[in-house]
Amino acid sequence: MFKKIGTYLEMIKVEHTLFALPFAFMGALVGSAVVFDGLPSWGDIGWIFLAMFGARSAAFGLNRLTDQHIDAKNPRTANRAIPAGLLKPLEVILFIILSFAVFFWATFMLDPFAFRLLPIAIFMLIIYSFTKRFTWLCHLVLGLTTALAPLGGWVAVTGQIDWKAIVFYIALAFWTAGFDIVYACQDEKFDAKEKLYSIPSRFGLHKALWFARGFHVVTAAGFIILFFVTPLGWWYLIGMLIACGILFYQHYILSPNDMSRLQTAFFTMNSTLSIILFVFTLIDLVVRYI
Repeated sequence: MFKKIGTYLEMIKVEHTLFALPFAFMGALVGSAVVFDGLPSWGDIGWIFLAMFGARSAAFGLNRLTDQHIDAKNPRTANRAIPAGLLKPLEVILFIILSFAVFFWATFMLDPFAFRLLPIAIFMLIIYSFTKRFTWLCHLVLGLTTALAPLGGWVAVTGQIDWKAIVFYIALAFWTAGFDIVYACQDEKFDAKEKLYSIPSRFGLHKALWFARGFHVVTAAGFIILFFVTPLGWWYLIGMLIACGILFYQHYILSPNDMSRLQTAFFTMNSTLSIILFVFTLIDLVVRYI
């Protein structure tokens, strides 16, 4: 039983929760500060956690299900749960249904406006898994989907979409799209061979890395704007400067001629960035309101 649970957790890459979950909480914190000049309730935070868990579990499960034949051909992904025979497609389908049910339930317990927006979120979660079959803009679609985490956190506690929330949304969308381009660099040749769409397979590694750098400049600009248009203060500023430094460093250690540190740039740097920015935002607002 525990082995099977471990297989499901590996399938959904539970460690990648470090990318989006801190920003979902950060969206709730900043939204509450902007709209109510206070902190969100523990109840809202708990439901946001459950909604995030359900949403990303469903999305990862769907991605693994739709890509099972592609994964089987790629040496890098051939050991994933379905092509390796660790999980049957029917088991993954049931897992997806259960995950969407958790997402539905948790969202229902939050603000009614958030619940009314649920169909949009579900559409984005579903459509992403198919985009690399027809557009190299798939990285941006992933970004726009993942960035629903902070936007959803904001809406969940405030019941409204403020233009400041859109700034945050855009910053996170380009952050995710940027590091997804970096991640896709390792499949450049495979994607081209299988006629799959990605920026690396379409433009090559050199131009792909410049796309990623440009996207992360947009991210840094969004983080800076948030400092000036929200109640966030000096603690956030410190965290934001560290985050921008991490963005710069992850591109500094990569080049088209040396991708040996890709995993460090993709996972270590970006998970560290999200945690640091969340922690410094939390400190900033706790000091302000408590």
